[in-house]
Amino acid sequence: MSDMIVVDYGSQYTFLLSRRIRELGVKCEVQHPNDIRISKNTVGIVLSGGPQSVYSEKAYQLNQKIIDSNLPILAICYGFQLISKYFNGKVEKHDHGEYGLMEVTLDNTDPVLDDIPKNIITWMSHGDSVTMLPEGFSQIAKSSSGIIAGAKKDNIYAFQFHPEVHHTQYGLNIIKNFLFKICKAKENWNLGEYSEELIQKLKKQIGNRKVIGGVSGGVDSTVAAYILKKAIGNNMIGIFVNHGLLRKNEENVVPGNLRKLGINLIEVDASEIFLQRLRGITEPEEKRKIIGETFIEVFEKEAKKIDSDYLLQGTIYSDVIESAASSKTSDKIKSHHNVGGLPERMNLKLIEPLRELFKDEVRELGIKMGIPWEYINRQPFPGPGLAIRIIGAVDERKVNILKEVDFIYRQTLKEFNIYKDIWQSFAVLLPVKSVGVKGDMRSYGYVAALRAVNSAEGMTASWYEIPYNVLREASSRITGKISEIGRVVYDITDKPPSTIEWE
Repeated sequence: MSDMIVVDYGSQYTFLLSRRIRELGVKCEVQHPNDIRISKNTVGIVLSGGPQSVYSEKAYQLNQKIIDSNLPILAICYGFQLISKYFNGKVEKHDHGEYGLMEVTLDNTDPVLDDIPKNIITWMSHGDSVTMLPEGFSQIAKSSSGIIAGAKKDNIYAFQFHPEVHHTQYGLNIIKNFLFKICKAKENWNLGEYSEELIQKLKKQIGNRKVIGGVSGGVDSTVAAYILKKAIGNNMIGIFVNHGLLRKNEENVVPGNLRKLGINLIEVDASEIFLQRLRGITEPEEKRKIIGETFIEVFEKEAKKIDSDYLLQGTIYSDVIESAASSKTSDKIKSHHNVGGLPERMNLKLIEPLRELFKDEVRELGIKMGIPWEYINRQPFPGPGLAIRIIGAVDERKVNILKEVDFIYRQTLKEFNIYKDIWQSFAVLLPVKSVGVKGDMRSYGYVAALRAVNSAEGMTASWYEIPYNVLREASSRITGKISEIGRVVYDITDKPPSTIEWE
């Protein structure tokens, strides 16, 4: 057995690091900087990035256990700066920092850079920089702006860029070289075995008690419910809530699919109460909180009917990260109803079997467990639904408009046979109107924004280059069939700097 430790200093990419390590077949555990637990199986330690300066008063410092272990270390971004400070190098705030894509020149004579070109494009995200290396360290990478981008000493490797992010060319190769050439790690992580361990753990934890679970038909909640069904059978009771914010026709399609999987299902139409509570609310976080609290209220009401102690949620790693619930040092991006929208007082205990998995791992796990491909490869849909795709106040009329826009857009992509190539595609209704001409008459209609992105794990994403003829057809159909829409625009922003959803 060989295990890796990722020390979490608060980076939004911390758990993406652990994902990459598991992707390469090595078991990995994320640990807090003040609670390092090194076992006889530990073969290496990775120091994550983070939002702080190493010189700030509340900044986490390097735990002495890490150095005393004499294990190989891979330090990234903040981790690089932390190592440099510990060994008396110099870290300073740079005049302009480096954010986004940056070319880096490597000294690829070192084993950690084997089979990697001398010049690669990397992903940078830092304001502070290492301006003087500690004694004994040698530079192995330099950015095109002249900043030290990598260094090493003995079995310590440090990089200012993020190899874990897919924007970094050959980033996975760097991690792979570190794992197998430097740490001598052995492959011991397998999702199939993980699911069996998880099922046994859930059986022991829950026993004969009942669990209710919010099931939307999305990948996460479907896989989570299926795992619970495997663990406790009909004591897993799925609750499908129609909150009035679903995509067109999904209130009819989804329950049928879930029952085909053998999931014990209750349907609840709560659309009226959701829309009523959202009336006049424009702030995105408040929308999410209202939706999260209303979900829990509905669940608790159903739980009382069936004497349930537990609530299943399909929370995954990226939900936890963006809500900053994973780290005491990470910055909150937005709350998710799965993690950030829960009321402080709740009468149900949470069960979150997918909390440590990314979206692509959840898909892979579902396939391994026998869930049909078409269920697993549905595009992601946010828990708050269309409420966060209607910018500003939400009402039934706007919801119906957006349902039609979204349906036409997705149908067009399917007809041109590119829908299956896109990770996520959807429409957004903007709170502005635009002057136009329809039938030789002046019109004044809403603006709809179309978005399509490709991603693997949801932590980063690139906008999808839909061919112009497809965009033209989608725009023509939307403005022609929906009188309330006067203009259509296309979103060409990556994540980062934006998030995938608009709210």
